[in-house]
Amino acid sequence: MILLFTDYGWQGAYVGQLKTAIYNVSRSAAVIDLQHDAPVFDSRASAYLLASLVDFIPADALILAVVDPGVGNAARRPLVMKADGRYYVGPDNGLFNVIARVAKSVEFWRIDWQPTGLTKTFHGRDLFAPVAAMLDQGDRPELTRLVVEDIGFADWSAELAEVIYVDNFGNVITGLKGLSVSTDMRIHLDEREVGFAETFSAVGEGEGFWHINANGLVEIAVNQGTAALAYNLKIGDPVYMYQP
Repeated sequence: MILLFTDYGWQGAYVGQLKTAIYNVSRSAAVIDLQHDAPVFDSRASAYLLASLVDFIPADALILAVVDPGVGNAARRPLVMKADGRYYVGPDNGLFNVIARVAKSVEFWRIDWQPTGLTKTFHGRDLFAPVAAMLDQGDRPELTRLVVEDIGFADWSAELAEVIYVDNFGNVITGLKGLSVSTDMRIHLDEREVGFAETFSAVGEGEGFWHINANGLVEIAVNQGTAALAYNLKIGDPVYMYQP
C-alpha cells in the first residue's frame, strides 16, 4: 500500500501522473490519496502535519511524500527513510524530520537509482514514484545508506507553536500536541483570546475556541464559522498559549 502526501493540489495532471508512474512499475499497487493540499512550498509546516497523520496509517504502508520547492537542486538529496519499520520516500528537505525525531528506530538511504529521462522539475513522478513502487513490491532500487546524524533531524522540536495548516472549513491546525498542553490554558490572538472546549457544540454558534483535534493537535475553531478569517490566521503565524 502506498499513501500519497503532496502539495500538488487537484488541479492539473500532477496527481494523475504520479499515480501513473506507480502503476507503470506495479499494476497491483494499492494507492491511497492521503493529502494533496499540504502547505504549498512549505516542507517545515508539512513535516509537522505529516507526523500527525502516521499513527492512523497501517504499519506496512509506504508513504510517498512530495513537498519539494528545491526540486532539481543538486544539494537536495532524494531520500528513503525507514522509521519504526515503515518506509518513506521523498526529498531530503526536512519533510521527514519530525517523524524521525520521535521514532524509536530510523534509517536513511540516498536514492542512487535514476530513470532514463529524469526531468529537472518533476522528481515526484520521475524518481520518487517509481522508487516507492519498487519498494512496495519488494524490489530494491540502488540506494546508499546514510549516516543518521548527517540528516540533522535531532535539531528539530517534536512540536511547533505555529499554524501549520488551515482546512476546508477554516479550522486552524497548529503544530502543538494536545498531550503537551492543559485544557485550562488559553490561546492569545492579537487582542482576543479563546479557551478550550471539547466539541464544536459545546460553544455557541459563531463562538471561537480551541480543542484537540482527531489527529491529536491543538486546533483553533469557530462553531459553524471560519477561524482563519475570524482571527486573521495563516500558515506560519505563531501561536501563544498561556496559563491564566
